[in-house]
Amino acid sequence: MQSAARTHEHGMRLLAVPLLVTLVVAAGLSTASAQSLNWEGQTGVFVTPLAYTAPSDDRGFGKPALAYHFLNAGEVLGGFNQVSTTMGVFDRIEFGYTRTVHYDGSTAGVSDLWSSGFNTFHGKFNVVPENAGNQGWLPALSTGFVVRSQVRNVGGVILGQDTTNADFYVVATKTLTQLKALPLVLNLGFKATNASLLGIAGNAPAYQGRLFGAVAIPFKGPGRSTIMLASEFLQEPRSVQDLPGAVIPTTITYAVRIVPAGAFPSAHGWGEQKPRLSIDFGVAQAAGRVLPGVDLHARHQFALGISYGF
Repeated sequence: MQSAARTHEHGMRLLAVPLLVTLVVAAGLSTASAQSLNWEGQTGVFVTPLAYTAPSDDRGFGKPALAYHFLNAGEVLGGFNQVSTTMGVFDRIEFGYTRTVHYDGSTAGVSDLWSSGFNTFHGKFNVVPENAGNQGWLPALSTGFVVRSQVRNVGGVILGQDTTNADFYVVATKTLTQLKALPLVLNLGFKATNASLLGIAGNAPAYQGRLFGAVAIPFKGPGRSTIMLASEFLQEPRSVQDLPGAVIPTTITYAVRIVPAGAFPSAHGWGEQKPRLSIDFGVAQAAGRVLPGVDLHARHQFALGISYGF
């Protein structure tokens, strides 16, 4: 069992993270352009990547985007803070890094299975741009990877060692603007992964093929803002390495994205819009009863995200 002093130290250190990000955002509100990042730093919704990439031009590197995400995962899992930076290259590529910083839950005998945090590296290549060749029906198509290192959750704690896991995926995204009522953003992908719950629950026993997807509806808000209502699903490997009998369900999120001065989607697609600041609020359904008598109490948990681009 980790001491109360260590938990307090984590909490004080993590309190500075959202404060720092808030100051960075406030300092840059007067200038322009970047993309909304997801939980692991990808251009995406909340936990799933889109086929779009971070802004850049075809001559080289774009300006970096920063993001902070927080998940209150409950009394067992504790809280997860994500600090990300991502950059686009040649209008077709993005890459980035995320550090997960975790503070302990308060459930004796179970919360000790989670450590202080891990690293996440990601990259994405846009194979086919949206509407390529003036084909208005054509979605953006991308392929990418995620690698997580120094993962010492669940199995890593049990074995007393750091572990590594990874995702390799393809994803298609289409913004439909032909609808008379409202635009609609559709996203569907497939990944091979040996991560359990994006590394939050450590590793899966082996690589498995899993589906993910999202749908989002953007509305025009006050003051030239955009408000997006979104929901997404992320299939998880069902088993957890070194925790026999545990079952992890599909992750589902419900989110609201607010872009204070963002452009409304046009025929160029949502990915062509480059808001400088976006704020996400969400509810995540992650994991409940994973073993007989073991409930992680993470089925209706609050999540927050802030993305800012230079």
